[in-house]
Amino acid sequence: MAQCSSNNGGTDQVLVEETGSVRTFILNRPNQLNALSFRMISRLTELFYASEEDPNVKMIILKGHRRAFCAGGDVSIFFQNPGNWKIGANFLQKQYTLNYVMATYSKTQVSILNGIVMGGGAGASIHGRFRVATEKSVFAMPETDLGHFPDVGASYFLSRLPGFFGEYAGLTGSRLDGAEMLACGLATHFVSSDKLPLLEQALVKVNTSNPDAISAIISCFSNMPKLKEESPYHKMKIINHCFSRRTIEEIISTLIREGRLQDISCCLVREYRMACHLLRGEFSKDVVEGYRAIFIDKDRNPKWEPSRLELISDDDVDRYFSKIDAEDWEDLKLPPRSNMHPYAIAKL
Repeated sequence: MAQCSSNNGGTDQVLVEETGSVRTFILNRPNQLNALSFRMISRLTELFYASEEDPNVKMIILKGHRRAFCAGGDVSIFFQNPGNWKIGANFLQKQYTLNYVMATYSKTQVSILNGIVMGGGAGASIHGRFRVATEKSVFAMPETDLGHFPDVGASYFLSRLPGFFGEYAGLTGSRLDGAEMLACGLATHFVSSDKLPLLEQALVKVNTSNPDAISAIISCFSNMPKLKEESPYHKMKIINHCFSRRTIEEIISTLIREGRLQDISCCLVREYRMACHLLRGEFSKDVVEGYRAIFIDKDRNPKWEPSRLELISDDDVDRYFSKIDAEDWEDLKLPPRSNMHPYAIAKL
């Protein structure tokens, strides 16, 4: 029988179920669509480390409570303390480190992506070995709406999608359903949501970390969904043509392009440097403006500065890749890891 533990009378933001050699971690902020708080990220990091060191644990299952897996990082912390950008930087440092631990984890992680999977939610799942999508899955990297960029390791996993589909998903923030996630490699399996209880019952009986054995179990419940006729994945020829252009518009996709040639640690270190520049607001206030347009006034009509891509120079972009000259700031320091064989995204 599963044992459910909590540090706060069942109201913890991460619930833990222990069944044999399997640990199930449940994101538990359903009213916020399980958006990741600093407390959740800290707790998940603690749980992943403890489970990795425990020889009795063979597999991790990660899922969300109710109708979302995870809608992203709780970005409100970035704007609740105007002028103190290091609070946001500290949040990202903790989040990116968790992403790295997941990407280099020595034991198998199975993420059940039943519902919304966006932004930081993608970072908490796509880095794991297996990602199970359903007909209820909705994936997106909507950071560009906020005047930000796809982070949490997106420059690694989006850059490895077929053709230029990653550039398309990252620059447009397009929403993908479960079938599209499977087709492009963001998901490894597709299971109908009504079969998830049976899948989980089978998975918690596992007493191995062998990915092949675990994949075989998931495959017993999987099926191959049909893509919608209007799916952008059917328009790969057009996407490849448009998103492979070398024009000024390509400047904002440089991050993703470089990620194709770098490992996950390089991608996260570079993303952290860029994100800190954005939070600091020295070069641009667009992140604050994006937050206003989406979360405060909700007019979804941000006034970007500059207002047109042609007004952005290469020098403007290059500044975001530079080290930050600020007291008590340093580049992201990722922990040493023995397992340096990150997950596979797609068979290119």
